[in-house]
Amino acid sequence: MEAQWEYRAVLAVDIEKSSGRGNVALLRNRDALRTMLGEAFRRSGIEWDACVRDDLGDGLRVTAPALTQKASLVHPLVHELADLLREHNRAQSHPQTRIRVRVALHAGEVCLTSSDGVAGSPLEILARLLDAPPARTALARAPESVPVSLLMSQHFHDETVRHGYPGIDPAAFRKVGFTLKELTADAWLHTPGWTPPQEPEAKASAKKDAAKKRDRRQGNTKMVNKASGNGVIYAAQNGDQHIRITPRP
Repeated sequence: MEAQWEYRAVLAVDIEKSSGRGNVALLRNRDALRTMLGEAFRRSGIEWDACVRDDLGDGLRVTAPALTQKASLVHPLVHELADLLREHNRAQSHPQTRIRVRVALHAGEVCLTSSDGVAGSPLEILARLLDAPPARTALARAPESVPVSLLMSQHFHDETVRHGYPGIDPAAFRKVGFTLKELTADAWLHTPGWTPPQEPEAKASAKKDAAKKRDRRQGNTKMVNKASGNGVIYAAQNGDQHIRITPRP
């Protein structure tokens, strides 16, 4: 077929700490992940054989078929994949055959080439999301029973999670920022089955935002202005005006 541009949802998945396990374990884990990911797609009503799949070495990149409902890649797909991974890991007696993964989600105009390949800038963004520090850190800090960290682009979040479609809890996603190579972006982090503790900076920012919203509701916006004389004038939109005069030395 001729090369054509189409809007598609794209997903990438990468096995955590895959290096150092040896070739036999690597190949076994790759095959197991591919099988579980295909099953998760089928359970989500997305035809696995209609997806364009690209090998990433210790993971996969999947371009979903045209007209796929993007929300279905969050739920049930990611949650189904997490369940399958938990079941798989419980049956493994050796740590080398247990699998935990990072998942990235994005969508945009990609080029479907004549060689059945996929190209375009959305794939570059997807690669950065997959390698972004927030996703790596969340999975490293999560309990061993948590097999997935998901990082999605702001665009993907805006079109899926924020609407609160069935099975998707917007409160379970946390906004994070990251810089990787040439990309500086906001993204949304989700670890099914576990809520990461907020970093101190995030807690302070959330507290400040809550105080601002509370002041706006109560009409307590405060203005501080320097007086033309000696002193400071404090004025509130609703309430008394207090003037303190500082004597000239």
